[in-house]
Amino acid sequence: MTDAPALQAATRALDARTYDCILLAGFGGPEGQDDVIPYLRNVTAGRGVPDERLEEVAHHYRHFGGISPINEQNRDLKAALEEEIAKRGLDLPVYWGNRFWAPYFSDALKELHADGHRSVLVLVTTAFSSYSGCRAYREDLATALADTGLTDELRLDKVRQYFDHPGFVQPNIDAVRAGLRELAQSGKGAQPHVMFATHSIPSVAADGSGPREARPDGTPVPTGGGDEWYAGGGWYVEQQRAVSALIMDGVADEFPDVPWTLVFQSRSGDPRVPWLEPDINDAIGALDESVSGLVVSPVGFVSDHMEVAWDLDNEAQETCDERGLTMVRVPTVGVDPQFVSGLIDLVEERHVGPDGQPRERAALTDLGPWQDVCPADCCLTRNPKPTIASAAAGGGIGA
Repeated sequence: MTDAPALQAATRALDARTYDCILLAGFGGPEGQDDVIPYLRNVTAGRGVPDERLEEVAHHYRHFGGISPINEQNRDLKAALEEEIAKRGLDLPVYWGNRFWAPYFSDALKELHADGHRSVLVLVTTAFSSYSGCRAYREDLATALADTGLTDELRLDKVRQYFDHPGFVQPNIDAVRAGLRELAQSGKGAQPHVMFATHSIPSVAADGSGPREARPDGTPVPTGGGDEWYAGGGWYVEQQRAVSALIMDGVADEFPDVPWTLVFQSRSGDPRVPWLEPDINDAIGALDESVSGLVVSPVGFVSDHMEVAWDLDNEAQETCDERGLTMVRVPTVGVDPQFVSGLIDLVEERHVGPDGQPRERAALTDLGPWQDVCPADCCLTRNPKPTIASAAAGGGIGA
């Protein structure tokens, strides 16, 4: 973990202001068999993936009637956010839009604009820094602004990545503790192991995640950056490791010295392209025979959507069954009241409410609190697009 002075993310904070509404920004998912292939076409647009290949992936959705749970989970989260907002006396209506399925970002922007809103605070349903978890959302929001002709009409600011916010960390601590207790009560807790599962991404994308002012290991950044900037998973992996360690520290009073591993799941694309490893199924197969039970925490996700339901509850469970290992898959943060409250805490960091004072920026690791404004080279890709964020040195709209 880097020394705090070398990483400037915590200094890139925007002053609080008054917002008109909140946009809950999700990924989206199909809601019936006829939606599956069109949805997958949206996700893979521009990559030249034929429908025959998409149909190979579609069987995950077909298994569940063509319905991804993610949209219903976002409806539940929207309702929970509205309840928490009302409890705090904030006048902030919540709108909801997705990147890849209805309601799309453009639909939500047109709706909130028609309702008279002009200053929007965006809550994204991802906690960690990466191109797919942050910059891609900002790019797609900028595209939606352009497509709707609202670029000069709406201000969109995004809340910071919240991987180490207490509202995200504590529900994960509670879930892992409950999972270890379940193993113990089943008689399989003598030699437990915990695996923290997160989405695998291409290694080059992971290595380029986050700002390039410092490497996660604290060593100097080469002059000019470049592809040799950091080859170890970048800030995406460093954030996941830091949170996993926090969670294990949080259960150590009851379950000390339990070994744990950060593992990856749901890789896709060209098999010749390196992705983050180890895959969870390979990691399960490599566990020592002395391990009596496994707790799997989908720490990289905020809801039990398709990749949790299929890759963990089916594939990882089958791998455990094959070697006779008891597995307890604990829930994601979902609509846990602590998580919902934490999201509104993040809103109140940025929104000047009735008392006129922003909330203190909370963080549980020395990596945070993470930045409100992303540098221009943060999570950079080879073909960058316009985003809703300005460079840290500039003015304008937020991260």
